[in-house]
Amino acid sequence: MKRHVLVAVAAGVLFLAPVIGPTVITQAQTKSAGAGPIIVLDTAKGTIEFETYPEEAPKTVAAIVALVKRNFYNGLRFHRAEPKFLVQVGDPVSRDVSRESWWGRQGSGKPIGVAEITKKRRNVRGAVAMAHTGNAALAESQFYILLQVKPELDGKYVVFGRVITGMDVADRLKRGDVLKRASVKE
Repeated sequence: MKRHVLVAVAAGVLFLAPVIGPTVITQAQTKSAGAGPIIVLDTAKGTIEFETYPEEAPKTVAAIVALVKRNFYNGLRFHRAEPKFLVQVGDPVSRDVSRESWWGRQGSGKPIGVAEITKKRRNVRGAVAMAHTGNAALAESQFYILLQVKPELDGKYVVFGRVITGMDVADRLKRGDVLKRASVKE
């Protein structure tokens, strides 16, 4: 007896497709209404793409997009990687492996200056948010990708994006993995 799996197509049409080999269903996420530029992170482990939310966090999105366009993130290392919690990047010191004990303490040198925290965007799996040391308005260039839901972070960090492809890559990242190139798809 042949096995079939229910498949949804972008146009909203559902159909049954035969299953060949083990059943593995992945859900490609689509860009949300009101989403802005997509940031592409080409890492040592693969590619991650995340949409941005300029309607809720205009200054944050503008700052990150400007840093990406300046090639600020190219060659940085993920200085924080906690399994089943988050991966974090954005410290320029992380380019220098001899200064590993200092990773995570620096930024771009230019704070965003405002905490654009909204109840609309939550710290869910795949959320992309600004890291900071206690004052969200002083966040600069470091951001994290959540690997699981963390509601206790809601209201404390500016969620300015969501991963739309590559969560499997984020799950595999380790401390010291290189962000080879960051780019913007407008």
